[in-house]
Amino acid sequence: MTLPVALTLNAGSSSLKFSLYDIAGEPAQMAIGLVENIGKQPRLKATLGEAVPRVERELTTAEASDHKSALATVLALLRKHFPEARAGVVGHRVVHGGPHYSEPMVVTDEVLAELNGLSPFAPIHQPHNIAGIEAARAAFPEALQVACFDTAFHRHHPRVNDVFALPREYYDKGVRRYGFHGLSYEYVSGELKRIAPLLHAGRVVVAHLGNGASMCGILGGRSVASTMGFTALDGLPMGTRCGQVDPGVIFYMVQQEGRTIDEVRDIFYNKSGLLGLSGISNDMRVLESAGVEAADEAIDYFVFRIRRELGGLAAALGGLDALVFCGGIGENSRKIRRRICDGLDWIGLELDHARNDRNDRVISTDFSRSHIMVIPTNEEIVIARAAKRLLNAQPAVAA
Repeated sequence: MTLPVALTLNAGSSSLKFSLYDIAGEPAQMAIGLVENIGKQPRLKATLGEAVPRVERELTTAEASDHKSALATVLALLRKHFPEARAGVVGHRVVHGGPHYSEPMVVTDEVLAELNGLSPFAPIHQPHNIAGIEAARAAFPEALQVACFDTAFHRHHPRVNDVFALPREYYDKGVRRYGFHGLSYEYVSGELKRIAPLLHAGRVVVAHLGNGASMCGILGGRSVASTMGFTALDGLPMGTRCGQVDPGVIFYMVQQEGRTIDEVRDIFYNKSGLLGLSGISNDMRVLESAGVEAADEAIDYFVFRIRRELGGLAAALGGLDALVFCGGIGENSRKIRRRICDGLDWIGLELDHARNDRNDRVISTDFSRSHIMVIPTNEEIVIARAAKRLLNAQPAVAA
């Protein structure tokens, strides 16, 4: 007897996140895990259901020299523990879908070629997402491959929230604001519709705060503005990414310091953000416990930018009915949530410190005009649901 399952993959520059879902009914997670430090000192972490102890071990370089070998290692683990499972569909997180992909898509050769062409728009993400798709196609030649795009949730922005004040032909070339973290926003918006439909119908800002960080203004369940723009560099400072910066800084680095474009890209993507500001770490937990001025200054800037962007998004929405936190920092850092929300009664936000310290779902006071909530995000289930939907939409094959 075989069990129909969906495998979800999220390929990063040196990592491969995976989940396995039973899709006989509503997708139900069977396993979740991560291979990190691919090609360097790879390590596997996985949870394989309630009956199986957590797996955590170092891998040899041969077991995870690249995404293809890392996937082979993952599949060997899953086949050992779930021998009855048969993957009929593999769902992939793809960071950039460009101006045209506003829904999950079945990956064909033509679609894959188009996604390759978008690599300059997301140079540290897109090539690895594509590597994950290619590895999965080789491992599951009969399975349906489905791409789910982080940009898709934002594809209905008003033009004023999409365009840059550049010559018009650049918009036609695809130089526009795309927004990212769309799978996370789609999940949180869906959960809000389930648990608080009146808020979902209103004006909501979701703050996805983690090593990658952004905020999204959502009106009636649809994204109308995002802090991220053409690439995943814009907006908030992140773990190692700079966030908003004057483009003139690039001219200065190139012309005055003699840096190459590749060197500037490396600084902006890998050496900036919380790491660059603090000189200590990109991990908020480390910075909160460091107790040194440089760490405190990095946190100060992170909080300041969030508060500033919150005001801008509330203006784009015409007001604010709810602020929702998600992501690793948003879901777990009580201190950061408190620092963001304290003193924002002018915008209708009043934090209940006791609820915040307990990590309650609703952390605003009963008298707050706008709600403050914490909703843990789940990008994998969004991918699994889309994968199942597209699998079911395929025409039946005659026996």
